Amino acid sequence: MIPVIMAGGSGTRLWPLSRTQYPKQFLPLHSDLSMLQETVGRLGRVEQVCLICNEEHRFLAAEQMRVLNQPCSIFLEPVGRNTAPAIALAALRAESEKLISEAEKGEDQESPILLVLAADHVIEDEAAFRDAIAKAEPLAKEGSLVTFGIVPTQPETGYGYIKADMADVREDQAPKAYPVAQFVEKPDRATAASYLAEGGYYWNSGMFMFRADRYLEELAKFHPDILAACEKSMAGTVADMDFIRVDSTAFEACPDESIDYAVMEQTDSAVVVPLDAGWSDVGSWAALWEIKDKDGDGNVLSGDVIAHDTNDSFVMSSDRLVTTLGVDNLIIVDTPDALLVADKRKIQDVKKIVAEIKNANRNETFQHREVYRPWGKYDSIDLGERYQVKRITVKPGARLSVQKHHHRAEHWIVVSGTAKVTKGEDTFLVTENQSTYIPLGEIHCLENPGKVELELIEIQSGSYLGEDDIVRLEDQYGRA
Repeated sequence: MIPVIMAGGSGTRLWPLSRTQYPKQFLPLHSDLSMLQETVGRLGRVEQVCLICNEEHRFLAAEQMRVLNQPCSIFLEPVGRNTAPAIALAALRAESEKLISEAEKGEDQESPILLVLAADHVIEDEAAFRDAIAKAEPLAKEGSLVTFGIVPTQPETGYGYIKADMADVREDQAPKAYPVAQFVEKPDRATAASYLAEGGYYWNSGMFMFRADRYLEELAKFHPDILAACEKSMAGTVADMDFIRVDSTAFEACPDESIDYAVMEQTDSAVVVPLDAGWSDVGSWAALWEIKDKDGDGNVLSGDVIAHDTNDSFVMSSDRLVTTLGVDNLIIVDTPDALLVADKRKIQDVKKIVAEIKNANRNETFQHREVYRPWGKYDSIDLGERYQVKRITVKPGARLSVQKHHHRAEHWIVVSGTAKVTKGEDTFLVTENQSTYIPLGEIHCLENPGKVELELIEIQSGSYLGEDDIVRLEDQYGRA
């Protein structure tokens, strides 16, 4: 069985913590691990994981898998084309590796089973989750396309539903598996309540299990254009360090379609396995409040927070004291560069705020003040006319690109650790409380040769201080 984890998406409903460059699947929202790491961790130790993510998140994904010491193949989508094409890439690769293995061993092998999971879901009862997987596996082996339906706990209007055909019960399966009668769009509250009363309706979790060849067969039957585009994309595959790059031109021409619309709603081989495991897609701050432990007043408090006469609220502070007095049912999320205060009952409308910020061409939806790079991170702690101050952290053994700038000079002061600096033809060490100056136009490079993190303060000065004033001449991470 090959876990295929979908790690695309921007998670705008959890703004201001989730942003385009650092979306919710890479954030530690439910525990000390990120949601992606939790998803991988609940599988137990597996031989290989196939991770599908956006190009811009590749180093985040690779670093989080490295921390888990989990072998991983990372597919990079040059553009988002929804779940049907993304899963097709994984299925095509699985079938290709099966053919290679057959040639090496000289014997036929079964098509690999794919377990398709979202990277940003919470599952409280991992034993129930693993049990459902075990019960679904025989169905997948015999050719069914399995979807996992969440046993509903309330009349939820934010999820699509799966209607099970209760007349044809698979008595040999435990928990029972049912043929899928219908996929239903997100209902209004009255309709959702009727589903709950009637029974046989499950929330659509977006998790699936099937043989790779069966998925490709059904995709060829109902959406051959998607399969053809993905086959062309895979024909141009290029390996880049830990990443698998597909042919971008071919993939951009692929239709944008979900697996639900492209395959699951069309096939007569769809089967639903009920899952009751404390599942949540954490689709909003209110949903996160629901699943977190609360104090005696119904509050979820995270960070440096003092709350008086406050009830049923979610308050998160990233780096400073946040206080509340005499408020109820609020969502308060404080980050270094943006603050959200919202009525918990209207939190779904945060997407309207995000859209307004985007339309104003502001940076607060794109990235945080603290920005992660493959070599470490930087925090823009002050910015003014013709100057910017950054706190830079470089991981042990990491190295920034050999580069130069046309519009700015830089002054580096080492706070802790040791920096190996290349400036023009000279290479030298800069230790704690020492500094060096990089003139405008000078070719330079920064490296951490030590065993501990290197932390330094960078003061930029010049007429233009944007990140696009970096001319990379050499880069060990393959960036342009």
